Amino acid sequence: MTEQRHSALAIHPIAGDDGDGPELLRRRQIVRRTRWLVLIVLVLLALGAARTVFVRIANARELQASTVEHAKQYVQTALPRTPTAGQKLALPGTLQGYVQSPISARASGYLKRWTKDIGSRVEKGELLAEIETPEIDQQLSQAIAARNQAASGLELAQSTAARWENLRKKDVVSQQDLDERRSAVAQATANVAAADANVQRLRQTEGFKRVVAPFAGVITRRNVDTGDLIDAGAGGGAGRALFVLAQTDPLRVYINVPQAYAQLVKAGQPVVVTQAELRGQKFSGQVARTAGAIDTTTRMMQVEVSLPNRDGALLPGAYVQVELPLAASGTLTVPANALLFRAEGTRLAIVDAQGRVGLRPVTLGRNYGENVEVVDGLAGTDRMVLNPSDSLADGDVVAVAPDAPADGAKPGAAPAAAPAATKKEPA
Repeated sequence: MTEQRHSALAIHPIAGDDGDGPELLRRRQIVRRTRWLVLIVLVLLALGAARTVFVRIANARELQASTVEHAKQYVQTALPRTPTAGQKLALPGTLQGYVQSPISARASGYLKRWTKDIGSRVEKGELLAEIETPEIDQQLSQAIAARNQAASGLELAQSTAARWENLRKKDVVSQQDLDERRSAVAQATANVAAADANVQRLRQTEGFKRVVAPFAGVITRRNVDTGDLIDAGAGGGAGRALFVLAQTDPLRVYINVPQAYAQLVKAGQPVVVTQAELRGQKFSGQVARTAGAIDTTTRMMQVEVSLPNRDGALLPGAYVQVELPLAASGTLTVPANALLFRAEGTRLAIVDAQGRVGLRPVTLGRNYGENVEVVDGLAGTDRMVLNPSDSLADGDVVAVAPDAPADGAKPGAAPAAAPAATKKEPA
């Protein structure tokens, strides 16, 4: 059958022995290439599936590790401390003159003149004012006349008694008459003594016409003026005083120390006094004496501080702050942020060697602000949790975080956990 015949019958000719035809070879190449392409695609799909499986396994492990890491409760711990230096206790006080007294009159009359005004510094015995006392002058003159009258009566009684003594020796008068004359002498002597005492009293009262300073100091108040009526019987209160005199060197400061610190304050203890208006200036004094007892009303102990004031920089009546350096008490102190205030009382979270938390009841003492004394319930080797969370319970297991780094990280913050899985899976 010829090639034309095959062509007419639509039958491809069979290649001869000399090789394939061009069309058949081309088809075989296409099939071979298709097979290789399918094989490569299958290999790539297998590699992608394997990679996806491995990535998912790695992400699952990483997520599990991150979850375990975040589930741990990290805490910052610290040990209690025993303070080596005492605290400084600042208390308010009011300056007073070491001796401060109202000067009142002991003689009634009219103020003749005053010689010292407020702010004047006076010495002991220096004249402050003079008082005119006409009534006392007349009373003194009357008393002197009465004394002279009593003295003349005594002389007459003594001479009469002497004559009756001689008459008795001659038995001219009776013993009764002599005893009456002797009694008259004794009575006249007593009258003279009473008159002398009255004269002396009035002379001393007249001496009070001169009002003098009983001690050296500064006149802080003058309540009278020339011509004022002075009534010595009106009482010696400060409101009716002629002057108020205060000794300004040294000064006194009375402060009230709370009961918690009363045992730490002793006589002779140095103090520092400051006044808000005198910025940058500090004045040194010392505890002069203490009351030695707690006031049952205020639960405080009164303390007197003696303060030198040679240059007069401090004024009586000024409001000041008294700083008392107290000795260390030797009691354990803990940071205030370590305390847990629960309904059952104050607690401290203590971590043992196995990382287990125990909520321990404690008894607090003085509060120093950032630190608080623990009187009972804590040992020096107990490791306590700082900034404990409200959810922390007895028996919880925690991880102790390392010390805060030097870059300023806050103490008590948990260390950074492993990052969570963020890789995206291939489509």
